[in-house]
Amino acid sequence: MPFSMIKIDSKTLLDLEFPTILKQTAEYCVTTLGKEHMVTLLPFTDEAEIIPALTRVNEYKASIHSDAPVPNHGFDDITRELYLLDIENSVLEISGFRKMGAIIDSTGMILKFFKKYEEFYIELHSLSNTIDFKQHISEEIKAIINKYGEVKDEASPQLLAIRRRLNSVKGQINSSFNKALSAYSSNDYLDEIRESVVENRRVLAVKSMYRKKVRGTVLGTSKTGSIVYMEPQETFEFTTELSNLIYEEREEIKRILKMLTEYIRPYAPLLKSYQSFLVKIDVISAKAKYALKMDANVPIITKARRLSLINAYHPLLLLTNKARKEKTYPQSISLKHEERIIVISGPNAGGKSITLKTVGLLQIMLQTGFLIPVEPQSEFCFFDRILTDIGDNQSIENHLSTYSYRLKKMNHFLRKCNSNTLFLIDEFGTGSDPELGGALAETFLEVFYEREAFGIITTHYANLKLLANELPHAINANMLFDSKTLEPLYKLFLGEAGSSFTFEVAQKNGIPYSLINKSKKKVARGKIRFDKSIADLQKERSKLRKTSENLETSAEKARKEEQQLKEINAKVQDKLENYQELFDSNQKLISIGKKFDVLSERFHNNKKKKLLIDELFKMVLVENSKRKKIAPKQKKQVKAKKKITEAEVEKKVEVIRQKKKIEKAEAKKAPAPKPEVPLKLGHRVRMKDGKAIGTIDKIEKNKATVNYGIFTTNVSLDELEYVGK
Repeated sequence: MPFSMIKIDSKTLLDLEFPTILKQTAEYCVTTLGKEHMVTLLPFTDEAEIIPALTRVNEYKASIHSDAPVPNHGFDDITRELYLLDIENSVLEISGFRKMGAIIDSTGMILKFFKKYEEFYIELHSLSNTIDFKQHISEEIKAIINKYGEVKDEASPQLLAIRRRLNSVKGQINSSFNKALSAYSSNDYLDEIRESVVENRRVLAVKSMYRKKVRGTVLGTSKTGSIVYMEPQETFEFTTELSNLIYEEREEIKRILKMLTEYIRPYAPLLKSYQSFLVKIDVISAKAKYALKMDANVPIITKARRLSLINAYHPLLLLTNKARKEKTYPQSISLKHEERIIVISGPNAGGKSITLKTVGLLQIMLQTGFLIPVEPQSEFCFFDRILTDIGDNQSIENHLSTYSYRLKKMNHFLRKCNSNTLFLIDEFGTGSDPELGGALAETFLEVFYEREAFGIITTHYANLKLLANELPHAINANMLFDSKTLEPLYKLFLGEAGSSFTFEVAQKNGIPYSLINKSKKKVARGKIRFDKSIADLQKERSKLRKTSENLETSAEKARKEEQQLKEINAKVQDKLENYQELFDSNQKLISIGKKFDVLSERFHNNKKKKLLIDELFKMVLVENSKRKKIAPKQKKQVKAKKKITEAEVEKKVEVIRQKKKIEKAEAKKAPAPKPEVPLKLGHRVRMKDGKAIGTIDKIEKNKATVNYGIFTTNVSLDELEYVGK
């Protein structure tokens, strides 16, 4: 269901300490206007603006440590200059033009960057597309004012002519002064310092006794009166002209700045939009840096009425504990239509209020465009109202008690509460008689329930715990405590009310048992039994939790041991297979050795060489047939094939014999080989199975030294054949 308008009052923001978040984030702004804007931020009134705002912050966050970070967006405030542009005939100063030029250049650079990387910065590029950028304004300013903040000579022809004449006159002044200085110095009319500067003019330091001998104007004397400072007559005419030229230059600069102001005046709204754009970028940048500081994310935004916070941290607590190097405990909590109201109970200092504030503050931050410290799988929807009643609300100004103030708040809740509301109430029903106040609180809760509002309350009242147990779409919850030490574990447990451990905590803090027992008698037995039952249940659950943790630890240990055993088993299996292969290989070698031994024995007895060779050949064929690899296409037919039999081996041997007979017969028919030539020194020869030809250098004991030119080698004469002399 869409919202008409999101309205969150300032009291809710104060209750949830949202202004502190804004102050902390403002520290990351680089401009004064950015800081001022940050501390005044409020949640968006239009739901459609929230998701684009979150995406922009997330895009900027991703850019901070990337290879393409967003360019610098710093600038000097031009609010005063924009105000002057609204006043007719006003003239801006040079510093104002420089600030405006810098804003235009920064805006242009950022717009160009987002255009270049628009596929990465989709929402930031979309924001930049709303800016109507005019580069010529900056170019006009740069044409008049240089980077040192001075009006350029070329700003107008008149200024160029004036400054040329100025330089010329300054040269003439220096020349004439140096001439007079040289003349009067040679006459010993001048003091040791010779010259000085008075009223921005070079003057001669004349000894007072010679002042009448020097032609010029007296401009001053020393404290003692021994020196008279005089401007020589030779430079007087030039200095007068110089003063006139300086005045003309000043007037021309005023005229140029007035023209430039008139040129820029129509673009004042555009310049204002550039400054506003850079302020927005500064705010987005600060939000992104703050998000990095607390490892914040964008959760899943859903249209369904559902909240699911996974490992959510209270931002202020998280950053404080980080600074102290202390651990912060995250909370996981969910609200949905079937469980839309959670009643948290249990002793104080267990984290009930922090849990409640965490939900409210993260919701406010999200609806103001902040990333929040939760797991990315967390789910959030948006609420048009967030109502809170947290802390000591005694109103001194209105002379109201805490309870009166709380009743006024409840009246406000009753008027505003609906199905699009999230209400957060701490210590619900306190401030009045427990019986009467509890009954009224119960009625309020029933009204909130009937209106289908989402909410979290913390309470010590037993009747509210019972009501949450009876209502179908409400649920009890408590903060876990150690059953023995009663120390908080800072973990929320849904589905069960919590005991206040009133008497147990008193006993732990040293209150005498007799007083505790006496106190128990003053309370209705039913209440004690009810609270004791809850306390016992919590203790039992604590024991079960510890048992469960122990079992999980044991199970994890068993899983690790099982994995280790599997790995050991696999290694043993590999070793066994390797040993089996080695054993089979050895057995095979033994078998071959035995066969060879039989053949050797047989040959020893009958001396039949041919028979031995045939048997050896047969044995080799049998062994090779076992090594033969099976082709991929034949693998499927392996089972159908039979092993090679002795008869097949005999057949193959017979075929080989027949081939040998044919080869012998052909050898007899072949022509006789050429007669061998006795090899001598100087013969050219080559190896019978080679191609390289060398010369015999030396023959000794049936061996020849053959020279191949690059090297020589010793070869047996039987291995050489004659080529020529």
